[in-house]
Amino acid sequence: MRISGLQKLTLLDFPGKMAAIVFTQGCNFRCPFCHNSDLLDNEEGQIETEEVIDYLNKRKKMLDGVVISGGEPTIQPDLKEFIRKCKHMGLAVKLDTNGSNPKVIEDLIEDGLIDYIAMDIKNTFDDYEGITGVFNVDVEKMKRSIEVIKASGIDHEFRTTIVKDYHDYGKIDKIAEYVSPSKFFVQNFENSEGVLKRELEGFSENELVELERKLKEKYLNAGVRGL
Repeated sequence: MRISGLQKLTLLDFPGKMAAIVFTQGCNFRCPFCHNSDLLDNEEGQIETEEVIDYLNKRKKMLDGVVISGGEPTIQPDLKEFIRKCKHMGLAVKLDTNGSNPKVIEDLIEDGLIDYIAMDIKNTFDDYEGITGVFNVDVEKMKRSIEVIKASGIDHEFRTTIVKDYHDYGKIDKIAEYVSPSKFFVQNFENSEGVLKRELEGFSENELVELERKLKEKYLNAGVRGL
């Protein structure tokens, strides 16, 4: 598996777990607000898969789980094999995905290899092509992934990174409607050196508070992460 990064410990990214994060290399989207743009095409600094497996094996008594993030993990042809190795260590597995490969997600769930899944929804389905930076986006695949995840019976969440240039309350409300009653988190865009388009802007704290209020009024499991 093409791995470009390893965070050895997180207490935040896998709810209720002490976990490591494995960052896979490569993505089929080019979202302008992506903060992991160094993982998109960079062939340098790859970490050998066995090195990561060895680390996890040595720390398996301390860790509860592993988060597989990216990039987009589901484009990795040997993702299932890597996850099986993690599961054989007794580690719970969380998958971060953009939902563009529903068959891969469905196979992993059916094989009992995923304990938690977080899907990023970039925007309303009508606005996917502009925000992902690629042409001819098949939004039916994202719709299918949402259906598969909601019906899976495993812990899951949906989330959207909001950027003033691309989102408003109407669009955020529509996304929340897509995934209700599942957990839905809005997370504010934060500019950094790794962002593809540096001139983008997030929402103010007052705007986030008002957005949280509106979401909570309408959706039981929706809110703004970090408030």
